[in-house]
Amino acid sequence: MEAELGVGRIVNVGARLRSAAINLLFSQAAVRARRSLYEVGRRAAGKPHVVSIFLELDDPYSYLLCNYLDEFREFYDVELRLFLTEALSGAYRPAPQLYPEYALEDCRRLARELGIPFLDRGGAPPVEHRRALLATLAATPLADTELVQAISAYWRGDAETVARRCDDAADESAAVDVLETNRQRLVKLGHYNTAMCHYAGEWYWGVDRLHYLVDRLDRLGAAREQGLAPRIASIRQVMEPSLPVSPPASGRELPAIELFHSFRSPYSYLSLARMYRIADAFGVPLHIRPVLPMVMRGMQVPRPKLRYIMADATREAQRHGVPFGKMADPVGAGVERLMAAFHYARGERREREFAVAAGRAVWSLGIDVSTDEGLRRVTAKAGLFWPDVLAAIAADEWRAEAEANRAAMMSSGSWGVPTVRIGDWVCWGQDRDWLVALELEELCDGGEGIMI
Repeated sequence: MEAELGVGRIVNVGARLRSAAINLLFSQAAVRARRSLYEVGRRAAGKPHVVSIFLELDDPYSYLLCNYLDEFREFYDVELRLFLTEALSGAYRPAPQLYPEYALEDCRRLARELGIPFLDRGGAPPVEHRRALLATLAATPLADTELVQAISAYWRGDAETVARRCDDAADESAAVDVLETNRQRLVKLGHYNTAMCHYAGEWYWGVDRLHYLVDRLDRLGAAREQGLAPRIASIRQVMEPSLPVSPPASGRELPAIELFHSFRSPYSYLSLARMYRIADAFGVPLHIRPVLPMVMRGMQVPRPKLRYIMADATREAQRHGVPFGKMADPVGAGVERLMAAFHYARGERREREFAVAAGRAVWSLGIDVSTDEGLRRVTAKAGLFWPDVLAAIAADEWRAEAEANRAAMMSSGSWGVPTVRIGDWVCWGQDRDWLVALELEELCDGGEGIMI
């Protein structure tokens, strides 16, 4: 679910070659060809549809996914293979001190809206039983249902049930071996995270991307019966933003929406139009706060993560009808020039036009914004005066602002883009637009924006 690409500072020729390779690899034609080839081989070998699911005890997103596996198995003629493991760390998780707390709050929100019990029998997972539970799960061959039940008890805070499941005599070293074996399986298949479903070379993260998997299985004729699996279908319904027909009067008194944004992030680009649509619907100003990409802030994004980001961003763009697929990596000089030009555009009250034009240039038109020719096409689209743009590029005024934005984002508990902040409320990810709309609706309904 990270928002930026990770290939480092590179020269224009190298960036162009890499961009061309990425454009080809993730084109719709290439995806269709890979899928068709796999299905031909699967049918020829007489193999079933096999979905591998990687779960982690300490991952609340794994728990949310577990709540839909019984229905998945019931409605689809698939062989589910569940693997207990742990996500990769290091560069795969650039803010390990922030991630657990954010994931807990994010899943709490998701569970509330999806109607899933979450920490309802205790205020926190019974971590005092964690090692014993892992050892028990690893030492005893369990049916999938038992693994799901154990993870569910853990994330409902049911210390009593978890304690009953633990075998104090279980060998903890066996748990380490099982987790590592399954992690190597995860890596071999090409991923790094948990709460992941894998089918035929493609990955689907948690409840957020489960609909892509079931849609694919529907097209393959893997459904056992006509009609949608009701609980799985309800996920998509819940995560569809509901916007007011006209801006509510109370919206005028709400705090502005702050959007921490990176010009090198495909997810930032994908979220932009939807965030403006939400802001307009509630009559709330949207303030874009640009930050440097992760790789220009000393963070690295490994190649498997890059591949997943691009594959996921491609299908998300198609779903939302956002022009996408011909990219030109702006890392380095391109990003810096965009940041400087945005600083100028905001002074001219053209930041919205510029941000939209810049995103489309980088992610849809393949325009090299590190060149004057490329950047001038963007600024012209935004109605900016080119000589003044050149003067802004020569200045360094944007750098202090970029650092202030980064510090504000990190202090809010988030490390990646797009991050949205409304007062003290913070959420991360382009697929959380529906939560942003819900938060604004609650603020309006709760009288937060009404002057007394």
